[in-house]
Amino acid sequence: MPILPSISGPRDLDGLSTDQLTELAGEIREFLVENVSRTGGHLGPNLGVVELTIALHRVFSSPDDPFIFDTGHQSYVHKLLTGRQDFSGLRVRGGLAGYPQRSESPHDVVESSHASSSLSWADGISRALTATGRADRHVVAVVGDGALTGGMTWEALNNISDDNDRNLVIVVNDNGRSYAPTIGGMSRYLNRVRTAAAYKDLHRKSDRLFRALGPVGRAVFRGVRGGTHGFLSRFTNNEALYSNLDIKYLGPVDGHDLPALLETLELAKSYGAPVIVHAITEKGRGYQPARDDEADQFHAVNRIDPTTGEPLSSSGRGWTDVFSEALVAVGERDPKVIAMTAAMLRPTGLAPFAERFPDRVYDVGIAEQHAVASAAGLAFGGLHPVVALYATFMNRAFDQVLMDVALHRAGVTFVLDRAGVTGPDGPSHHGMWDLAMLQIVPHIRIAAPRDGTRLAEALDEAVLIDDAPTVIRFPKGEVAHDLPAIERLDDGVDVLARGETEDVLIVGIGPFAALGMEVARRLRAQGIGATVIDPRWAIPVQPSVVELAAHHRLVITLEDGIRVGGIGTRVRQVLREAGIDTAVDELGLPDEFIDHASRDQVLADAGLTASKIAQDVVAQVLGTRIPVARNAGETGAIDLPLHERH
Repeated sequence: MPILPSISGPRDLDGLSTDQLTELAGEIREFLVENVSRTGGHLGPNLGVVELTIALHRVFSSPDDPFIFDTGHQSYVHKLLTGRQDFSGLRVRGGLAGYPQRSESPHDVVESSHASSSLSWADGISRALTATGRADRHVVAVVGDGALTGGMTWEALNNISDDNDRNLVIVVNDNGRSYAPTIGGMSRYLNRVRTAAAYKDLHRKSDRLFRALGPVGRAVFRGVRGGTHGFLSRFTNNEALYSNLDIKYLGPVDGHDLPALLETLELAKSYGAPVIVHAITEKGRGYQPARDDEADQFHAVNRIDPTTGEPLSSSGRGWTDVFSEALVAVGERDPKVIAMTAAMLRPTGLAPFAERFPDRVYDVGIAEQHAVASAAGLAFGGLHPVVALYATFMNRAFDQVLMDVALHRAGVTFVLDRAGVTGPDGPSHHGMWDLAMLQIVPHIRIAAPRDGTRLAEALDEAVLIDDAPTVIRFPKGEVAHDLPAIERLDDGVDVLARGETEDVLIVGIGPFAALGMEVARRLRAQGIGATVIDPRWAIPVQPSVVELAAHHRLVITLEDGIRVGGIGTRVRQVLREAGIDTAVDELGLPDEFIDHASRDQVLADAGLTASKIAQDVVAQVLGTRIPVARNAGETGAIDLPLHERH
């Protein structure tokens, strides 16, 4: 009889033998392959933490002992063991989230899926438990080795080691990878630990010996092997420098050996102070197609054939592919162009550039702040860095963009992938903050290409700017069909359509230019004339946008960022500064955390559909909806010359 259906909560594990737990691990892997292959999701990371998660829930008592996952994409097994076994709607509206989510279960604590923050959370929670008389409870943080490349991890360790009279267990899930193989000095050390023949031989012989001595001998083995060195001295072999960082280190332990895991975690639980448990695991464990995937071992998959691992549908050419090709072309022309990323070489499309120019690519690990500040230094040294990140992770480096790049007028280009609504990954992955956040940076220039041709064009233009930061942002998924302009104005603004009358000016940002065209078509059927423009460079607002707005009765801005402080807000402010009173309706996303759902569902909820927008514009032109369009006879040229405005 299968064991997994009988598990409704972690305490159901208590009555299972070690053999039954091992059988359960096999069932969980089969469940994950069968179910995630239907919906898509993070398969490889979860296959790698099956035994580890079982052992954690067997030894500790969630939710009284809070579990914190960094980054949370490896929490599927945790969901299964805490009563959530309906994966039919994984990452679909109404179904399970792809990351921990408090509304699903009291066992989920941290919802954010931005890496390297788990130890800071654990530090705060453990301090609070101690301060409020609940010192008997434990806090468990599960952090991947990739997250050890992030600065917050080390800031947290510094504070944890300074106040170590609390029950805090840090599990390093060491599989040698974040998305792709982990980089940096830390990863090189961990790799030596994983592969050293001396370690393997000693581990095998000593493990055999101490297992023969029974439970007491095994506990001694784990403790002796852990040693008494602090965590950092263990990793740097610099006891003189780090001897005061007194964090117990246990391991390495085989992350797929349930008896070893249980014994090590029991020892960590009983220590009464912060402990590091170093578990070596295999990403994609037990599923050969994942193990054979050299790129990222099925870190995240779309729908696949569960037997072969082959995708069930072929995706078209993506935005990332277009950028990847354009960057190689730019690199061929300009040897000063270099590329940087934060542990996302393949996901952001830098792999072809790295193959062509291996000495001109820097992957700094999960350290966006460092990447941006380092880029400022590279620019000072005469290079032009192109920093490729997911839009949601740009939030982490805002101070460096402002104070290191912009203040110093550094020529750095930021390429933000997955901008706007990303869909099934949920609130911490929607790239919806960048337009509002970055446009307040002095001298910054932000481009949102509407199609692949404009993306390559924007990159060509961006790398020529050496006195200010530039940003190019594009969404997730297949690239839009090319949408040609009927005219390009002197300041680079593209006019896509002109109506018979100048009733409505539609400013479409990026791929929303196509939405603007559909709105214009619907308005034309209602006898309303619409001009559709794509600014290409949305920030700063170009003079021709101001001029066109002065001649129209109403301005509509469309963007897939938040409305508050977005491009529409900037357009309205610039118009007011120029003395133009044309009403502006700023359409975009609400300033809310948007749950996982399809892109179309999210946009429909925000009213960003052609039918809804056209319906509202008709009401505004008729004067029955605010903002009300000006009367047809009230438009006209503005008084100030273009060069005197702004």
